[in-house]
Amino acid sequence: MSTFSNADHQFMAQALRLAARGLYTTDPNPHVGCVLVRDNEVVGEGWHERAGEPHAEVRALSMAGDRARGATAYVNLEPCAHQGRTPPCTRALVRAGVRRVVAALQDPNPLVAGRGIAELRAAGITTAVGLMATEASALNPGFLKRMRTRRPYVRCKLAMSLDGRTAMASGESRWITDVPARIDVQRLRARSSAVMIGIGTVLADDPQGNVRFELLGDEYPGGVVRQPLRVIVDPYLSIPESARVLSPPGRTLIVTNSDDVEMADILRKRGAEVLILPGYQERIDLGKLLDLLGEREINEVLVETGATLSGAMLQNNLIDELIIYIAPLILGNNARGLFHLPGLDQLSKGYQLAISDIRAVGHDWRVTARVEYPKAI
Repeated sequence: MSTFSNADHQFMAQALRLAARGLYTTDPNPHVGCVLVRDNEVVGEGWHERAGEPHAEVRALSMAGDRARGATAYVNLEPCAHQGRTPPCTRALVRAGVRRVVAALQDPNPLVAGRGIAELRAAGITTAVGLMATEASALNPGFLKRMRTRRPYVRCKLAMSLDGRTAMASGESRWITDVPARIDVQRLRARSSAVMIGIGTVLADDPQGNVRFELLGDEYPGGVVRQPLRVIVDPYLSIPESARVLSPPGRTLIVTNSDDVEMADILRKRGAEVLILPGYQERIDLGKLLDLLGEREINEVLVETGATLSGAMLQNNLIDELIIYIAPLILGNNARGLFHLPGLDQLSKGYQLAISDIRAVGHDWRVTARVEYPKAI
């Protein structure tokens, strides 16, 4: 088992900070940073900026030049050993004469999965894996889950009053939360590969479902804007032609059970993709939908919808993480609840959550929690 020094932790933390710079731009690739250190001095650093462009290791080696010889490379994900849109990073590290490579995580991609480390060791490079693995996993939950399960990581974002209500009985819900919380949601959308919206939310709120990058200011590096795929769950093709999710910028996928060919053609002419996905009793098979999104290299899905679809996702064990914004409001017992969960009639049937973060966002509070589903016996 490897023993890591304080300096190792310091430089890996720097690699993670670099990796986070690609949070909004690398999809479907992982966010990766690399720091090259020789004689306790940083001689090169880089991060993966966009899919198809040089990887973090290559950028760091380019900056270091001849000073890379004898250096230690700190990288948050195992260097790739296969030819993709760019050459293998392992070869570049070997050619540069790097002495040691420290990786936070082994890459679960079947094309890598330990091959990178094995190639480096075969070339005489000292390697170690596992430094700050928890922090590295938190940076790339979608890529890691898709490589392991072929499904994306699913976050469900909800906003509620202090008494657990999401809207008035009439459906009025704008705005429960204040401006800082709504800007925070833009960050969630910007890092997501897809935003999933139920038809009920489309009909009630007419959201656009895209990222307003101008609200993120300097957080977004600029250049080519990558909008998430908008996935509309619409069993009966009830979506109006005027719905804002059909307007640019962005791509829209409408998932339905309906055989209304005429409406499907109208939506396709509006630029949307219509996918007929049979389900059970006219309900869309949400697990199958996630399988298809995984096949499309969707890493992270942000579910932004009402109680019905959120409840269905929860009942089918499909939500990995809940992000709930709590506003200092009381809306009363006639207002609408957070989840529609029929049959939940005993305390023992309640869903257990593991809260990982609670923080103030302006006047509101944000709670982040993983859903702990019962394990199969």
